[in-house]
Amino acid sequence: MRLALWQGTSPASDLEAACAQAEAALTAASALGAQALVLPEVWLPGYNQPDITAQALSLDSAPMQRLAAAAKSHATALVIGYAERDGDRVYNSAACFGPDGTLLCNYRKVQLYGPREAALYRPGDSLPTFRLGTETAAILICYDIEFAPHVKALTDRGATLILVPTANMAPFTYVPRATVPAMAASQGVTIVYANYCGTEGDLTYVGLSTIAGPHGEVLAQAGETPTLLIADIPPRDPARLSTQSADFRAI
Repeated sequence: MRLALWQGTSPASDLEAACAQAEAALTAASALGAQALVLPEVWLPGYNQPDITAQALSLDSAPMQRLAAAAKSHATALVIGYAERDGDRVYNSAACFGPDGTLLCNYRKVQLYGPREAALYRPGDSLPTFRLGTETAAILICYDIEFAPHVKALTDRGATLILVPTANMAPFTYVPRATVPAMAASQGVTIVYANYCGTEGDLTYVGLSTIAGPHGEVLAQAGETPTLLIADIPPRDPARLSTQSADFRAI
């Protein structure tokens, strides 16, 4: 399976520009044979915007339906981070639209990061899995991927692919460089970690978007500028997969 991610600068509340960037990335990813594309956390309207609550979108809003149609048009699945409004509640969410444009998963971030996110969003309360091509997939968002119990819970349910929209800011470069590959290796799962680059308000993003394979290799990693990153998932080799999960002894 060939996977892609888009590392870009924040759309900064310009929903037209956000959708256009996503469509352009889908066009390129599809032309290069990718079966799925992952964009950063809260791509709609941008992670560090001052009016997130006012700009939160329902799943059936026009921008979300436009992106579902784009996924169908390019026959390429799309994972898009967004601020989700559900009645009077707002969630830090990510939706996966399949290559036929149907909704495969809508995930709500479980591990909210810091006081700002806690003030803006309700936490999610489930870790769903879904079928994506030949893989059993799941979505985690940013801080979620740093919690080994969540990764293990998903792989225990058969997940072989975790798609991670993120907004990782300075100075936390250890997450894409060390944590993400270590999580992939310890649980034998492919992780696609799609970050921002550049600045947004008082945040400077570290870039370094990463695709890590199930044996812990970094299959592809971006620098600090806008990048379309693409990698092929290698076959899972049982002789190389970690057995930590099966071997663990609680004491």
